[in-house]
Amino acid sequence: MKFRFKAACCMITLMSLLFGAGGSALTSITFQTSLQQEKLAAQQSYRMILNTLQVVNSMDDWKDEKQIPKILKQLSTQGSYWAALQLHTKAESLYSEGGAAAYFIKLYDQIDTTHLACAVITTPDAHYYLQLSGSFSVDKTVYYLDAAYDITSIFDARKQQQDIYMQIFAILLSACAFFSYIFAFFLTRPLARLSRASREIASGNYTYRSRIKSNDEVGAVSRDFDQMADNLQASMEELKDSMGRQNQFIENFTHELKTPMTSIIGYADLLRSETLSKEDQVDAANYIFSEAKRLERLSLKLLDIFVAEHAELALAKSCPAELAGSLVNHLKPTLAQEHISLECNCELGYCMLDTDFFGSLLVNLIENARKALPHGGNILVRTEMSNEGCRLTVADNGNGIPKESLAHITEAFYRVDKARSQAQGGAGLGLTLCAEIARLHHGTISFESVPASGTTVTVDLKGGRI
Repeated sequence: MKFRFKAACCMITLMSLLFGAGGSALTSITFQTSLQQEKLAAQQSYRMILNTLQVVNSMDDWKDEKQIPKILKQLSTQGSYWAALQLHTKAESLYSEGGAAAYFIKLYDQIDTTHLACAVITTPDAHYYLQLSGSFSVDKTVYYLDAAYDITSIFDARKQQQDIYMQIFAILLSACAFFSYIFAFFLTRPLARLSRASREIASGNYTYRSRIKSNDEVGAVSRDFDQMADNLQASMEELKDSMGRQNQFIENFTHELKTPMTSIIGYADLLRSETLSKEDQVDAANYIFSEAKRLERLSLKLLDIFVAEHAELALAKSCPAELAGSLVNHLKPTLAQEHISLECNCELGYCMLDTDFFGSLLVNLIENARKALPHGGNILVRTEMSNEGCRLTVADNGNGIPKESLAHITEAFYRVDKARSQAQGGAGLGLTLCAEIARLHHGTISFESVPASGTTVTVDLKGGRI
């Protein structure tokens, strides 16, 4: 059963219980009030008869009990208030008038000379009477007087009220069922949209949103659902991008392996054929050696990236200025042979670093800057302390990087100038490793470059400041 039907049924049931209880209580209270009023009026009339009999008795003592029925008959002929009258002692009946007298109940045990007894009697013809019974004494003889007052109209009125109530109840129940379903339909329609959104997303349509605009709980659920769908879509797109990068990585890696392997296999086959001169054999061996070293560098770079991606940082209190200064002093003589000036401008201070990764980061940035200076130039290494760690900057005045390449230079195997990179032995993995090391230190790496003017690489390392 749909939720809207359940909601409608609940509203109908609640209305039925409340209206049924309220209507029954109202009818019962109205009936009891009318019955009580009739009882009071009947008791007053009944006491009037008794008082009349006592007044007559006090003015003219009754010497014959047959005078009492005569007085009762005279009183009954003066009006039709009473449906039946009966005078009797415990032993015999002295006077009886009215068909209802045959159905009187003996109430001797409930009355005395000061208290009346009251009961409701029913006749076979579906008439209802209020029986009043009392007693009085004449010459030490106790007489009992029973009187019946017709209250059939009260019961008829109650039945009429019940019939009208049932008709109104049926009309209201039908109206409630109709409007309850309408209200439940509009209240649950957002849930239907939310359900459709979940089915659309489950079928692969990750762009579908419920977009329910309301300030109630359903609106809150819709907003949470749409936010979840946004996150899911972003995750799926990220997964697709990751798969695309992985496929591109495999394609590039295969290409990087294919070229040197083809050369190695070709020259090795020539050496095996023993048809080369001594000079050609040396050239072939040198080519095989250079291509093998290139594969070695490629494998080591890939190993470094793998270690960086899966490593747990061993952060320790370190001085970036000392680490950078030591590496610069070590590399300066080698770069000087290529007419490259390497300088260091470092701010003293301590922060939390993984020293091995920091050294690898700086070496790769300097190596990348060196490749941008084929005819010599200047490289400046600078470290600055920050609130969260330190900032490392490596700047050169080399060839620079085109603007369209800046967004891709941290991708594996990406090269700005493929011919120059292959000639210099590069595989396009250095900056990928640098980006991974920055990520491990909860930092970022950014590039500013002007073609033919130089490049500045800034790395923020946020391992913590001491």
